[in-house]
Amino acid sequence: MNQPASRLARAFERFDQINAGDPRTEVVSDVSEPKELVYARRMSEQLDRFEPGASEALQLAARAQHIARWQIARSEYPEGRTGYRQWRTQLMQHHAKLASDLLAEIDYDTTTIDTVAHLLRKQGLKRNPEVQILEDVVCLVFLEHYFDDFAKDHDHDKLVGILRKVWVKMSERGHAAALALELSSGASRLMTEVLQG
Repeated sequence: MNQPASRLARAFERFDQINAGDPRTEVVSDVSEPKELVYARRMSEQLDRFEPGASEALQLAARAQHIARWQIARSEYPEGRTGYRQWRTQLMQHHAKLASDLLAEIDYDTTTIDTVAHLLRKQGLKRNPEVQILEDVVCLVFLEHYFDDFAKDHDHDKLVGILRKVWVKMSERGHAAALALELSSGASRLMTEVLQG
């Protein structure tokens, strides 16, 4: 007789069902898949490597980091830094609310739900160890899987500035993990420039 799925597995399944609705796609191993579903799996995989003993709340937050991200488009906000910040703030609220509602549906306790929402809002970066771990994982996933495509649309100075911002957000342990990644030659050169600058 099959054992019922764990609550964590059920939560991942619900998150993945939502992200499977992403109309945007990414090709992975010659298969086209929903973009945020791919991202969610990468977040879980990176967290497992970076923090194997992560709490259940942190595992949930990592899986829900970009849940239904496509529902709030960047184009809905003004161009420039202020508009970008408004968009990012709204996204964090969106992810936290959606994840909280889904977790409540499968009978997670209030403490866990509140912790996941707190993590997804990135409250306490540099002060809360789990928020910092989540941010490190976000940065590692970006560097490993998304930086090269991102780099195609931006000039050198913009990329160096972005890498500097990423580096500042990360912990020393995150830095060590980033330096251990197998980055492309272009990303490696830019990273060297950031570290020497």
